[in-house]
Parts: sequence; structure tokens; C-alpha cells
Amino acid sequence: MITVTNSARLSFALMDESDAQLLFDLDQDPAVMRFINGGKPSTWQDIEQRFLPRFRAYRNADKGWGLWKVTITETKQFIGWILVRPMQFFSDTPRWDDIELGWRFKQEAWGKGFASEAARQIQQALAKQTDAKFYSAVAEVDNLGSINIMKKIGMKYIKTEQEQTLAGVVDAVFYQMPA
Repeated sequence: MITVTNSARLSFALMDESDAQLLFDLDQDPAVMRFINGGKPSTWQDIEQRFLPRFRAYRNADKGWGLWKVTITETKQFIGWILVRPMQFFSDTPRWDDIELGWRFKQEAWGKGFASEAARQIQQALAKQTDAKFYSAVAEVDNLGSINIMKKIGMKYIKTEQEQTLAGVVDAVFYQMPA
């Protein structure tokens, strides 16, 4: 199993289905969901019938794939997660050597560097323990918070193209860094 050491402020654990309540609670803030589905809070049905089955499909503890729970070490407060899975995992042509990093954090954690600290810590742990060649991330062109995280962790702009999301077709930017 991949191990991720704690950072200065944060601790990490690979999530499992027993964390469903945390996933649900995080998705109740329309601001958190703005670039996911247009700002609609997830229902329990969304979590149970869409989110958890997708999560089970790509979770692989030996490779570090899944959602990494991020908590503030000092207070033990859950503040969000970092997604790790192969790019285009749910397509006919997954890119096994190009690992997607994604994030979703509580609004109260925004602007404090937690997401970039967590993404960097997890990416660096994966780079030491896997044979990935690239790390990539995708965001809507207007999602400046996520784009800033991509830049902070060392990713570079690759392209802009349309992508299908829960909110419909959107213009998305793709960033990448070598392993």
C-alpha cells in the first residue's frame, strides 16, 4: 500500500465507503459544488448510486488510487480530499502512466494553502512509490482556485478543450507535470 507522510499541517488517509457521510457533508455547500455540477448539493442517492460505485471502480490502495482524506493534524478536522486515479479512467483508453490529481475542499479551508499542500504531499509520495510518468489535472476555465493549485504544485498548461461534466459540456483546461 502506498504511504503518504503527514505534511506540516495536514494528515492523510485513503478513504473508504465508511467515509460516505464526510463525502455527503462536503457536497452540501453550493459553492463547493459550483464547478462540479453547477452548485447543486449531492443527495444520498447521488452518493450511494453514482459517487460510491465510481469510487469503488478506481480505488486501489496498492497503487495509491482513490480519495485521500485530508485532515488538519492539530484539530483532526476533515477539510477535504485529493483524488488520485489514471487519467481518462472511465473511458475506453485509460492512461495508466498519467495520474489525475483532483481536489474538493470545504469552503472554510479555501485560500489557506491546504489543497496545494495536500496535493503536493500526495504527488511526491506517489512519485517515490509508483511508475507514473505524468501527473495531470483538469478544471473549468473559470475555476481559478483549482487552476492556481495546479500552478502551485508545478503543473504547466497543456490545452483547453470541451469536456462533458455533470453540469453539461464546459470549456476545461488541462495541466500536467512530469513525474
